[in-house]
Amino acid sequence: MALRPHALLPRQYDHQRVLATTVDAWGRTLWLICPDAELRPSPYGRPSPQPRGRPYDALLIVDDRGAIRELSLRGMTLRVTHIDALPNGRFVVQGYGTAGDRTADDRHNAQIYGTDGRRRRGFAMGRAVEHLMADRRHHVWSAYFDEGVYVDPISAAGLVRWDSGGNRLWGYTPPEGVQHIDTVYALNVDDGVAWATYYPTFPLLEVRTDGATRLRRTPVVAPAGIAVHADHLTMLGGGRQPDRLHRCRLTEDEALLVEEACLTLPNGTPLQRYARPVGRGRHLYLRGTSPRQWYVLRV
Repeated sequence: MALRPHALLPRQYDHQRVLATTVDAWGRTLWLICPDAELRPSPYGRPSPQPRGRPYDALLIVDDRGAIRELSLRGMTLRVTHIDALPNGRFVVQGYGTAGDRTADDRHNAQIYGTDGRRRRGFAMGRAVEHLMADRRHHVWSAYFDEGVYVDPISAAGLVRWDSGGNRLWGYTPPEGVQHIDTVYALNVDDGVAWATYYPTFPLLEVRTDGATRLRRTPVVAPAGIAVHADHLTMLGGGRQPDRLHRCRLTEDEALLVEEACLTLPNGTPLQRYARPVGRGRHLYLRGTSPRQWYVLRV
């Protein structure tokens, strides 16, 4: 099975560094670029682009099925690692303040920007954010990894829901006898619902904004991405097989494996290294090591 091309950052931005990128709830591709950024070593692997100084101005590129528009985000103070779109033309970013800083900008590691590109609000989202995703109904979900779960009271839940103004609405508490979240490996967000798999036992957690939650057993350990449509679940990766697709049928309490397949790039090249996938309902969006090209799988 092959991915399809979804979006490519236009060539006129090739000389710019991409700070963060995603595909939003409307299927639009977002790239946050900084005219004055440089690659710096990262303790977590590959060097990452960072602004040379702060505050700085950044340029948000939005690709809506081939229609390109720009929005300047002014006076940014965070080293941005996540971005997503909110309803009413707003955007939320998350990242890090200046090392050793104890100002409000450092504590407020999530910020909301308006349609004019100016910051409207900052709030504390917790440490070690692994995923940040919003839907079209004013819900924002943040999922965390272990370095925040065990030390930060906000991150401790492992999965948190906010409204689109940055107010915390809900945090996950596992049922009695079920292990808490250590690290969320894969997250899928659709309107009014989030799906997650997490270490150490990798159940499929379904959380609805009306308060309903459900846990199901799954046949895959450490999937990288998930897509969900009706009673069909597709999980990507796991078991040291990054290109393996696991198609499952959902029952009341488990995901039953139906078939497996290999996922390739559009030209048939084996899928090997890729960045964290973005799950949006039945769509799974992927990119390689370059932040400029996005692909999509529709299940």
